[in-house]
Amino acid sequence: MPPDNPSGAAPPLPSWAVVSTKRREHIDRVTALLDRWATELALDRARHAGWLAAGRWHDALRDAEAAELRSITGDSDSPPELLHGPAAAIVLGNDGETREHVLEAIRWHTVGFAAWGDTGRALYMADFLEPGRKFQHSDRQFLANQVSRDFDAVFRQVVRMRMEWVIREGLALAPETVALWNSLC
Repeated sequence: MPPDNPSGAAPPLPSWAVVSTKRREHIDRVTALLDRWATELALDRARHAGWLAAGRWHDALRDAEAAELRSITGDSDSPPELLHGPAAAIVLGNDGETREHVLEAIRWHTVGFAAWGDTGRALYMADFLEPGRKFQHSDRQFLANQVSRDFDAVFRQVVRMRMEWVIREGLALAPETVALWNSLC
């Protein structure tokens, strides 16, 4: 897998991707948002390419069967909906992807990761703020439009909103999510 895309376009989905049409549309919207932010922030070509790769590949295995995800990750305990990121990162690494910031962004995009740089943080925000999601549309649109003005403040707000949703739904916060929040305090 080449580390950079000379055309500046998002890389294609890998041949092993398991995505529905709906999921592909989500991936396209996430990648478009990352492309927009990278352009507005005037990222250098390599970082821009990393953001596009993370967006394109983050849900490459989102529609795979739980048994396949467990086989790839060796994780028999985590909820299946948390395994697609780690599984995709493992397969991408096995395919030759060496950009650790891209792999870490993909691996942890569902729960967050305190040690992320801007690639992981941008993907976490884009996955939540992409315009196809139906909830809190105007709030999320406002935040998406602020990323290039105040990246860190928007990231903190997105982490807070995602944590509030988990708590409101009566779900357990992943330890990685708690560590991410604590790193922002």
